[in-house]
Amino acid sequence: MKEELVKRERSIWVPFLIGSAVGAGVALLLAPKSGKELRKDIKDIAGSTRDRISTTVEKGREIYDESLTAVKDAVEAGKMAYIQEREKHLKAA
Repeated sequence: MKEELVKRERSIWVPFLIGSAVGAGVALLLAPKSGKELRKDIKDIAGSTRDRISTTVEKGREIYDESLTAVKDAVEAGKMAYIQEREKHLKAA
């Protein structure tokens, strides 16, 4: 289930960020503005993009940490199951 969450989160944010950057670039290039206005718009967009990227990176770290914990738990459960089954077979023999 965690894998699905990671894939879903990744599939949502990557196209969103790419589309946002491309859309912002196209809008700036096509807008009839003076140089001063354009520089201000670029600065504003860069700031908001930085904030979005920061939020996305933080979300990615959280997902990574959750996934890492899930994998560690699964490995530990597998080890315990192996030991229990091995002990059962040793006692039976």
